[in-house]
Amino acid sequence: MLSKGRLAALGFQHVLAMYAGAVIVPLLIGGALGFSGEQMTYLVSIDIFMCGVATLLQLSMNRFFGIGLPVVLGCAVQAIAPIILIGQDMGIGAIYGSIIASGLFVLLIAPFFSKVVKFFPPVVTGSVVTVIGLTLIPVAINNLAGGEGAKDFGSFYNIGLGFFTLFLIILVYRFGRGFSKAIAVLIGLIGGSVVAVILRGINFTPVSEADWFHLPQPFYFGAPSFEWPAIITMILISLVSMVESTGVYFALSDIVDRKLTKKDLARGYRAEGLAIILGGIFNTFPYTGYSQNVGLVQLSGIKTRKVIYVTAGFLIVLGLVPKIGAVTTIIPTPVLGGAMVAMFGMVVAQGIKMLVKVNFTSQENLLIIACSVGVGLGVTVVPDLFQNFPSFVQLFTSNGIVAGSFTAIVLNIIFNMIPHRKPKEAEQAELQSETK
Repeated sequence: MLSKGRLAALGFQHVLAMYAGAVIVPLLIGGALGFSGEQMTYLVSIDIFMCGVATLLQLSMNRFFGIGLPVVLGCAVQAIAPIILIGQDMGIGAIYGSIIASGLFVLLIAPFFSKVVKFFPPVVTGSVVTVIGLTLIPVAINNLAGGEGAKDFGSFYNIGLGFFTLFLIILVYRFGRGFSKAIAVLIGLIGGSVVAVILRGINFTPVSEADWFHLPQPFYFGAPSFEWPAIITMILISLVSMVESTGVYFALSDIVDRKLTKKDLARGYRAEGLAIILGGIFNTFPYTGYSQNVGLVQLSGIKTRKVIYVTAGFLIVLGLVPKIGAVTTIIPTPVLGGAMVAMFGMVVAQGIKMLVKVNFTSQENLLIIACSVGVGLGVTVVPDLFQNFPSFVQLFTSNGIVAGSFTAIVLNIIFNMIPHRKPKEAEQAELQSETK
């Protein structure tokens, strides 16, 4: 039985794990669309608030929505570029109109999309989860070096601070006992930040400038408008997010040893649909299951939903009190990167664990794994591979997770679901044996 203090520490650890990934979405979109400082403050705060609300929708388990797994929802990173393009071409209203419409679409197709569970045997889910982890590793390494585009990228200070954080996590995990072992990532983040304060200091300006209280406001940026090109684009992004979330659901179900049914998946998709609709109303963005928190569940060994309920509560409070939320934004990027290496690496390990259930005597299964991981990682390393293809195609091929998932699903259908025609020699041999 976890005490209130331990629940709080474990819940806040999950907040720190996903915070950077969630905040980067409004920061990039708001910056590209020329939002003012006041608008950016609202955008970041409401984003964090709605991450908490979306997570609560997914944690609860009723007849209509909620998958009931320890899953944390955050903004879908793959939506950044399309949202910026919609905002630049059609205006802010078109962004939120398309988000609301895509959320309604997810709600409508949830029961049908859940029936694809048969297309996700261990060879597919294991490959997808492995691809998810592998495609996230470059993000972790970039952050460890200081963040892509940083002036001191790859400096001795950044590398040292990042690996110190990772080493501290490893030490706590190796020699810690019980609760201290479960919050190894949190200890690493705190320890790395303390070292950063001692060596170079940390800029606390974001904390001093943030407001103390903030209330969510529907349609803060004005009334939504509904443009078909924008709606179709966001529906495609929602489908991409549903495929990614499916991998997260199966990874968590494997960790907590619970078999998912079609109804479970349908409730999970509906929770995401509701979260997306609320995101459009309160001027945030589409939501999806966060892979980094899957790695943290595996790493900490704490699988109860109570911890994630606490995480959702923290996110809601942080969204209402921007000054408190700003504290988490001052954690140095290399410190976050060091922790991400451990967490994202655990996602890869979870994928490999799921692949153990695969029949490796089948060369077809080996080829499915090889091609899906190869394509997923290849698209991540060379994102411009399909730059000359139509933009519709690039929505799917520019994302390594989706490209790898699509490859695994298609190859599994070809090799394991379509009946194989036997060679004529085998048919003749079979016929001769029957006549004898």
